[in-house]
Amino acid sequence: MELKGIHHVSAITAKAKENYHFYTEILGMRLVKKTINQDDPSVYHLFYADEAGNPGTDLTFFEIPNAGTTYQGKGSISGTSLRIPNDSALKFWQNRLSDYNIDHDGITKQGERHVINFRDPEGQRLTLISDETNRGVKGGRVWDHSSVPANKGIIGLGPAKLTVQDPAPTVSILTELLTFKQTGTYPSPINENEDILVFETGEGGTGAEVHLEVRNDLPKERPGRGSVHHVAFRIDNEEELAQWRDRLQAARVPNSGLVDRYYFKSLYFREPNGILFELATDGPGFATDEDMNHLGESLALPPFFEHRREEIESKLKPLDI
Repeated sequence: MELKGIHHVSAITAKAKENYHFYTEILGMRLVKKTINQDDPSVYHLFYADEAGNPGTDLTFFEIPNAGTTYQGKGSISGTSLRIPNDSALKFWQNRLSDYNIDHDGITKQGERHVINFRDPEGQRLTLISDETNRGVKGGRVWDHSSVPANKGIIGLGPAKLTVQDPAPTVSILTELLTFKQTGTYPSPINENEDILVFETGEGGTGAEVHLEVRNDLPKERPGRGSVHHVAFRIDNEEELAQWRDRLQAARVPNSGLVDRYYFKSLYFREPNGILFELATDGPGFATDEDMNHLGESLALPPFFEHRREEIESKLKPLDI
C-alpha cells in the first residue's frame, strides 16, 4: 500500500457566490461539481479542478454562511498550493493577480522552486507553485473553456503546508503509519530557527508533498472563513482503502471507517496535532452522474439525497445571478 499523492483539499467559504466567481473567473478553474455538504444539505459543497476533476486537482469548499474570521495558528493546514506549468507562467500570474487587485507577494522562492503566495478575498492562504522541473506525479489539464490560457493555467494541487507546535508525532504519522518520506528542507520565511520539512509519497513531486512548519509562537488556530478543513490523500481503490482502515485500527488510531461520498470512498482521522486527514479513492469520479461536457452546470445530488431535491434546492441561492 502506498499513498499516490494529494487527492483534494477542502476549505471553508462564507460566500459561495463570490467564491465561485473567484475560482472560476479569476483563477480559471472549472466547477466540476456543484453539490451539497452531505453533513448539512442546506449549503453548497463546491469542487473546482482541471477539465475532468481528476484526482489531485480538486480544491473544494464547504459553504458556511455564518463562518467567522479565521484566527491563524498551529494545529492547522496553513497553506494550499496550486500547480502551474512552469516559471514563465508565474510572470503571467503575477500580472493577472495585480490586474484583479488580489493580495499577493510577487514571485519568490520556496527552496529551489519559484512561487507566488497570495490570498483569496476571504483570506484563504494560497500558493502558485511552478512545475518547471516536471518531476513526479503528473498534473491535470486545463479546461478548454477556462478564462486562463491552457499553457498558463492551474493543473492541480501542490504541497499542503501543515503548521504544528510539536513536529515529532506528526512526522511519525506521516512516515511510520502513512507512506511519506522526508526528502528535504527549506528555510522558513518567518521562523529562522526552524526549517520547513518536506515529505513526499508515491512518485513524488509537487503533487505528492506535505510541508511541515514548526511554530511555537502561535496559539491554536480558530478556523473560520478562509481556513482549510482537511487534506485528502489518494488511494487507488476501495479494496485498498479497507486495508488502510485495518492498518489504522491496528495502530489504534481512531477513524471514521469507510464513508461513501458517492464520487469517491473515504475515511477520516486526526493526526496527533489535531489536523484532519482523509484517505480517498481515485474513483468512481465526477462523471458518475453528469456528462463530462456539462460537469457542474446543475445541482448534483447523491442518490441518497435525491428524494429531498425540491427541499434542498429551495434553500440554495444561485451562484451565477
